[in-house]
Amino acid sequence: MNPFAVLLALLVAVPLTELWLLIEIGSRIGALTTVGLVVLTAVLGAGLLRWQGFETLRRAQASLARGVPPAVELVEGALLVVAGAFLLTPGFLTDAVGFALLVPGVRHAAAAALLRRWLGPPSGGAGPRGPRVIEGEWERRD
Repeated sequence: MNPFAVLLALLVAVPLTELWLLIEIGSRIGALTTVGLVVLTAVLGAGLLRWQGFETLRRAQASLARGVPPAVELVEGALLVVAGAFLLTPGFLTDAVGFALLVPGVRHAAAAALLRRWLGPPSGGAGPRGPRVIEGEWERRD
């Protein structure tokens, strides 16, 4: 599917869904309580985001100290930026996605899946059917 069409559909569907959820929840628990809940999730999310960000930075530094590229940690950092944007956007659907990305296991799985999609199989040439072997003969010529 066309990425532009998907982005356009999300830009229309997400705010409409958020508006519908805010109206529904506001009619059941009250407008002031709903606004308070939205503000509370933003404040709570910002605190958790800061904590998870420092933890991800610490793991990236530890990877660098071991001489291992911190690819997963960098993607997790980008996912934390997305989580922060979702948590600061007023609404319950975006808050649910933002809080889900703050869970380390969910974020790590999403980062690993994104890396597999972008980079292919893990280093070492191991694919879904095992390591890739190229056979051949060679001779040295000086």
